[in-house]
Amino acid sequence: MSVAELKEKHAAATETVNNLRERLKQRRQQLLDTDVATYARSQGKSPVTFGPTDLVCCRTLQGHTGKVYSLDWTPERNRIVSASQDGRLIVWNALTSQKTHAIKLPCAWVMTCAFSPTGQSVACGGLDSMCSIFNLNSPTDRDGNLPVSKTLSGHKGYVSCCQYVPDEDIHIITSSGDQTCVLWDITTGLRTSVFGGEFQSGHTADVLSVSINGSNSRMFVSGSCDATARLWDTRVASRAVRTFHGHEGDVNTVKFFPDGNRFGTGSDDGTCRLFDIRTGHQLQVYYQQHGDNEVPHVTSIAFSISGRLLFAGYSNGDCYVWDTLLERVVLNLGSVQNSHEGRISCLGLSADGSALCTGSSDTNLKIWAFGGHRKVI
Repeated sequence: MSVAELKEKHAAATETVNNLRERLKQRRQQLLDTDVATYARSQGKSPVTFGPTDLVCCRTLQGHTGKVYSLDWTPERNRIVSASQDGRLIVWNALTSQKTHAIKLPCAWVMTCAFSPTGQSVACGGLDSMCSIFNLNSPTDRDGNLPVSKTLSGHKGYVSCCQYVPDEDIHIITSSGDQTCVLWDITTGLRTSVFGGEFQSGHTADVLSVSINGSNSRMFVSGSCDATARLWDTRVASRAVRTFHGHEGDVNTVKFFPDGNRFGTGSDDGTCRLFDIRTGHQLQVYYQQHGDNEVPHVTSIAFSISGRLLFAGYSNGDCYVWDTLLERVVLNLGSVQNSHEGRISCLGLSADGSALCTGSSDTNLKIWAFGGHRKVI
């Protein structure tokens, strides 16, 4: 077969795939006869209302000298770890604002960080294509630096995100610019499973974010520059359980809904979306219209304890609190007193739901406390 014939067959196959993709898209639209907000309004659901004292900035954590890229809470809610462009991890006491650890990293180009379930270790990764583990109880070296206790090496691209498997300190999942996710055994430092890569059901561009299902730790979801999110089962690495379409830009962030049956996404297209893992359907789109032509990117999301609220950080400094049921913005933390002065790069909710932490390109982190009954929403 000649090169010309191969090119012709390839073009024909590509056209067939694109036609099938369009037909699937149209079929999905036909099946989506309603969304969450439309149904909730038809049932007369009341909107969430926020007063001026319901969510206030109670602490500003200052100490980084570069943009804050990532943060994570410990399960016991009193500590936060943050990663910054300054090449350091800082562990903070969230109740006193004091730094308990300032870890100088072997590679300054860090992109992600995570606390272990027990709070004894922290992990980070970045442009060095490795995931580094630090035991917070280890003694410091002669220069006062905390040594790396374990290095997880194997990715062929930057490490964009890492998350420990809940309830254990020995397994962690990473995502990477090499289009794969990896489940690691921290004890041995070896890869247990690789998700994507040479497998056709994997992502076709950089993977930017992962979220592990809190109700079933064998399931996790990933978001990618290929504008899709994919659901994975750690027992079946060879193929994604399901692929979720809808976004028109990079999927920068994914987060499981509290019940484990749904998950949220945030994208460069300026939208957050809610998907159901059982049906594969998109349940809701959260988008705030802007007057100018610039659409701010969604950089990070988190859900409240019940899932009624969705917190979304944006590249223009906005931080919207969405009513997930009625698709309404109930508060913008970017416009209140003591708000950040730059892009919201990361955010996370404490385990008990009583506080939100945001990180920004202004080098600071802020802790927002819920007043009264708000922590149970």
